[in-house]
Amino acid sequence: MSTTYPILDQKDTRSGFGAGLLELGRRNPNVVALCADLTGSLKMDAFHKEFPERFIQVGIAEANMMGIAAGLTIGGKIPFTGTFANFSTGRVYDQIRQSIAYADKNVKICASHAGLTLGEDGATHQILEDIGLMRMLPGMTVIVPADHNQTKAATLAIADHHGPVYLRFGRPKWPVFLPADLPFEIGKAQVLVEGTDVSIFACGHLVWKALQAAEELANEGIRAEVINMHTIKPLDVEAVLKSVTRTGCAVTCEEHNRHGGLGDAIAQVFAVHRPTPQEFVAVNDSFGESGTPDQLLVKYGLDTPNVVAAARRAIARR
Repeated sequence: MSTTYPILDQKDTRSGFGAGLLELGRRNPNVVALCADLTGSLKMDAFHKEFPERFIQVGIAEANMMGIAAGLTIGGKIPFTGTFANFSTGRVYDQIRQSIAYADKNVKICASHAGLTLGEDGATHQILEDIGLMRMLPGMTVIVPADHNQTKAATLAIADHHGPVYLRFGRPKWPVFLPADLPFEIGKAQVLVEGTDVSIFACGHLVWKALQAAEELANEGIRAEVINMHTIKPLDVEAVLKSVTRTGCAVTCEEHNRHGGLGDAIAQVFAVHRPTPQEFVAVNDSFGESGTPDQLLVKYGLDTPNVVAAARRAIARR
């Protein structure tokens, strides 16, 4: 565990979404929820129970769900769609592109069970390309929160943001380490640990791994700066450049293919503004497989020792 950010609890990020959605239902009568036969998995049960008239169970018909959501916005509703990340993006990309992104509809695409930590369901469900798919769409906001508390805060925040949003979260219980009252601002990165030797930019579950790595590096006398890049698009370019101006090198960490995700987004910043040595902690152009979340993170190089090793390599290239 990190002594800088002690573990407050162990909760899945999808439960943070469920809690945020319920609170939104109580706050805003225009919030409606749609689910593709995965109400329990998406933790939408409480919303469904309290607001049955504002909940639409579309069944295993994800493309229809996106179309219905787009239509609901015409009447001023704020639809939140819920299914697994694979079915929220890859299965319905055409509908999202045409009916939501191109039409600039105020739909919130909420996606659980993303990345390798989906675990035993295997490669067909462990989508590792979704961040890239979504950030390529004009006008799409892409958010990958770090823990349960931040997922709830992000869910609340996106309701106030006008425009399409992709909110990505996960299945396993994961350390809760961010305060429940920590402000969430779309597009504003959070510096969790200040450092001078290497910048570690991370999103989602990998933020915790980055904090653990920073602690191990500190034992070696290396001061790593850890930045929670919860918003992949719009990216906080100012925060990225401010950090690497101090450190001179970077590591990017994500539970995603190294192509198209957070690492690519930050590499574009370096290419345009400030050439900087960068190491990638991400899945190296492959599909996943069945296994426990921890086993898969180790096998695919997304665990704490790999973040530490990447930091050392980045420093050596300065």
